[in-house]
Amino acid sequence: PRFPAMASDSGDGHATLKRCLGVLRDARNDSEQFAALLLVTKAVKAGEVDAKSRRQIFDAIGFTFPTRLLTSRQPPAGCPPHTFRALGLTLLACFCTDPELAGHSQILNKIPTFNEILLSPCDPDSTSMVDDVYQCLSAVLATARGPRELVTKGTVSALCQAYLNGGHGSDRALTLLVGLLAIAEAKCWQRDAPQLLAVLSKLSGDFLKAEDMTKFELCEVLPHFIPLSPPLTENSEGSECLCRLYKGLADVLGSKLSQSQRDPALKLAAGLVQAYGAEWIPAGSAGSKFLALLVNLACVEVRLTLEEPDPMEMEGKKEVMTACYVLMEMGIQECLREENPLLENVQKMQLMRIMKEAFGAVIFYLRQVKQEELQDPFIFASVRVLGAWMAEETSSLKQEICELLPFLVDYARKLFKEGSPAVSLPQAELDSTKGSALPQDALRFLLPGFCHLTAEDRPRDILISEGAPALLCEYFLQQWEVLTSKSTAPAPLTSTEMSLQTVCGIFLNLVVTAPDLVRRDKTFSSLMDVLLTSLPLLLPQKHHLVLSANVATLGLMMARILKGSAALQGTKSAEKFFGAAIRFLSEAHTAQADPSSDGLAMVVSPTYVSAWDDICELWFLGMQALAGCIPLFPWLPHTILQAHWLQGLSQLLSRVVPSSVDFELVTAFQAVLVELARASEQCRDVILSHHGTEWASLYGMAALEQCLAEQ
Repeated sequence: PRFPAMASDSGDGHATLKRCLGVLRDARNDSEQFAALLLVTKAVKAGEVDAKSRRQIFDAIGFTFPTRLLTSRQPPAGCPPHTFRALGLTLLACFCTDPELAGHSQILNKIPTFNEILLSPCDPDSTSMVDDVYQCLSAVLATARGPRELVTKGTVSALCQAYLNGGHGSDRALTLLVGLLAIAEAKCWQRDAPQLLAVLSKLSGDFLKAEDMTKFELCEVLPHFIPLSPPLTENSEGSECLCRLYKGLADVLGSKLSQSQRDPALKLAAGLVQAYGAEWIPAGSAGSKFLALLVNLACVEVRLTLEEPDPMEMEGKKEVMTACYVLMEMGIQECLREENPLLENVQKMQLMRIMKEAFGAVIFYLRQVKQEELQDPFIFASVRVLGAWMAEETSSLKQEICELLPFLVDYARKLFKEGSPAVSLPQAELDSTKGSALPQDALRFLLPGFCHLTAEDRPRDILISEGAPALLCEYFLQQWEVLTSKSTAPAPLTSTEMSLQTVCGIFLNLVVTAPDLVRRDKTFSSLMDVLLTSLPLLLPQKHHLVLSANVATLGLMMARILKGSAALQGTKSAEKFFGAAIRFLSEAHTAQADPSSDGLAMVVSPTYVSAWDDICELWFLGMQALAGCIPLFPWLPHTILQAHWLQGLSQLLSRVVPSSVDFELVTAFQAVLVELARASEQCRDVILSHHGTEWASLYGMAALEQCLAEQ
């Protein structure tokens, strides 16, 4: 008689709930509290609890009572064994609809209990418990701390098992896994790779077998289960998954599809390309046809969407368009691949022609972009993929690219200066590591194309008139700070280091083709100051040898043009820079026993061998630039003598077999030696004291012989 009827029995649910809460607070023993609680949970189950009532329930009972219910193992007489647990879960599920409560430590510490319930056998009476657990887990996932807690407390494994068991609510387990992977992919795979691989195995098997709309629904789910690490190619189960995905996609894309069917398939293909390039596509005729089909479909999609863009339709297409960009970038790479190519030459030519038309559409689209649209991640993705084309294909669409250059420079400058709140679309990262590129770093993707373009008159003039040199100098400074703030331990070549090397390449082009610009533009004086201080720091780190070669050569070539600069007049920084540059040039060659003769041969030094293909041309340019600097800086011969290079080179040339030194190398050495002998009596004496006249004759260094013979 103390417990009023609930809303289904009387008119006012809220008033009744309020009376029940009063009874709950005033209950004299557990059985009275339990009876009142039954009425409260009945209201919760009936969906009659609004935010205010939910808070009233929480204020009345807190977390203590549901926690007791969860741990109690003795149900009331005549009730199922899980009665108390079910009541406790219903209350927690009710509390979890409040985001503040969902992230509370009292909820987070129940995660192991939630996992246990998911993995327990589920009879018809306990389905509501499973539903409540899923509601709690979904709410926890949406909180700030939730994803980390779920991963560390084993929920990924529990959800995988629940999905694979196929019991009640297994579809919700999959939805939660997708949500967790979207937030914490690396941590999930790091901790629970075998379980996630088992889920992927089932999904890929279902994808291959399905012959209805399920196939296209799985296209939407599968990209979330394709890890970058550990790579699926590392074990047989992963490789089988990739094989099933390839076969399923080949089946789908080889059929006649509607737009709504084709889009998810292209997005899945793009997800695989992002993670594994073209590795998942088998070699042979079927694989090459599939790859060509993928790129072809992507190009057609891009042209259809961008050649006549409809603003309303465009918004819904951006995600699939970005996926198409991923496939187009793979197309570029595969058309250029010479070692074990997947494509035949005829296919490559056809694809390059098709891609040219698609990139024409990308350029057309970018020319329509308004200032207020610049923060759109899709603009970033469009600029990025165009950068990939410009990096490799310099002759196609040259006129159109020249006309777009002012926009590209302006866009890159705006994002670089302001930073960009743009959030990458799914698949917007075309890089081999998801999320590695900051949205504002558009320049990084344009640099290789700019490097090609600065070697040609018209595009170079446009880039200069648009202020690209000043922007690139600022970018160099920023990237240099990023590089020097990182650990000095050897690491794979980073995008930062690659960007710095490419900027050096652009500046080298400008130094060679536009020396007057270097002379008059203050940008280059600022750059010179940076180069003077950076090389001495960089050179001792042998894993940065290629970047050191770029910095040394660029600095030497700029020093010839900026000879009047105060920074170069025998200052400490100039002496340190030239000392480092001389060290870079001097340590490139050494003597080694020659198997074909009894003597010694001149060879590339062991520490330079692995990088020599990348730095050989820079080394020769650097030698040429050093020879040009010697007559311009009276203090330089003394610096060279202090470095003991002249003595070392003279000894090296007198020890090795002359036939082991090729003509180009002899020319490079002679140019420096002649300038030193002319500029400094002391240098001339060192060469003569090391039998310079004799080995100059042996190597055919006529100019040096003549110089040494003069009084």
